[in-house]
Amino acid sequence: MSRLLGGTLERVCKAVLLLCLLHFLVAVILYFDVYAQHLAFFSRFSIRSPAHALYPAASSSTNCSRPNATASSSGLPEVPSARPGPTAPVIPPCPDVPPGLGGWCPWILAKALTLDTVLPAVGRVVIEFTSPMPLERVQRENPGVLLGGRYTPPDCTPAQTVAVIIPFRHREHHLRYWLHYLHPMLRRQRLRYGIYVINQHGEETFNRAKLLNVGFLEALKEDATYDCFIFSDVDLVPMDDRNLYRCGDQPRHFAIAMDKFGFRLPYASYFGGVSGLSKAQFLRINGFPNEYWGWGGEDDDIFNRISLTGMKISRPDVRIGRYRMIKHDRDKHNEPNPQRFSKIQNTKLSMKWDGIGSLRYRVLEVSRQPLFTNITVDIGRPMSWLNQG
Repeated sequence: MSRLLGGTLERVCKAVLLLCLLHFLVAVILYFDVYAQHLAFFSRFSIRSPAHALYPAASSSTNCSRPNATASSSGLPEVPSARPGPTAPVIPPCPDVPPGLGGWCPWILAKALTLDTVLPAVGRVVIEFTSPMPLERVQRENPGVLLGGRYTPPDCTPAQTVAVIIPFRHREHHLRYWLHYLHPMLRRQRLRYGIYVINQHGEETFNRAKLLNVGFLEALKEDATYDCFIFSDVDLVPMDDRNLYRCGDQPRHFAIAMDKFGFRLPYASYFGGVSGLSKAQFLRINGFPNEYWGWGGEDDDIFNRISLTGMKISRPDVRIGRYRMIKHDRDKHNEPNPQRFSKIQNTKLSMKWDGIGSLRYRVLEVSRQPLFTNITVDIGRPMSWLNQG
């Protein structure tokens, strides 16, 4: 009996040892595949360099003929070669759905490490707001992001250029967390994008929608190719990288399941938090209203504008459109607008004269930071509450 037990145990040990050896070999192969091109000693083992894999034309050798005035060894003029010269690498279009979102993909990770250290796709993101988040750390995490918060994928050409607009005042703590989570996610989504923080100057009553209008115009002044605009509150962080920050045939509502609402849509016409419109869609509704000073009402007015112009709201699946909100107290000078309900009822008339066409503001400063562009503006002050209805 003891011999039988001993033989069985020996076979189990050999099987475990074989599995460990196999695991070690796979890890070594993956290590060499990712890092071999960076180590001169292992360069002879690399079949194709990353440049060749992404841009085949870049690694092909070309023969440069001598100038026509130079005679050949035979004494006759040398005939120019018919071989075409070097051409610029052809970068393929980015896929509609980037590979690897929502799960671990070793090949995507390996390619990311050879490009600009895009973090691996993770699908559902674990969000926490307790760890210290200095801007220097976020900058180190995103080496491919250019001054002003601009980014372009190095390996593919996106179909859209996206401007992310954040209405802002006195939320530096929230902004650091937002940048920490959003930059890696937008890079994983293979977006060409820029981040614009529209900072309201002074201590007058806050006006979220008017700041978003300002962001639309100021982003286009910097880059006229922007054709998609994502409007995001600074305290909302998406929990799934499959929530693609892009524009479609209809206006898009991204933040449909916030933790503060129990991960449910609070009501059918809710359009708050994070939304997206193409340039054409934004102009079709005359932008956002400028006269909602204080908290509340502007999102419902925007929803009405979209409905009145014959468009419909598109939304992600509720399992993907989940967001965490950074808990905070109500801001000073952002008290609820007592006229918001009467204003919402008059959207059909007010949208004709109140919007992007009637926008008035003054730019005080444009500061291009490593992770975002800060635009400080004076947007004026509200009329008395009695005159706003």
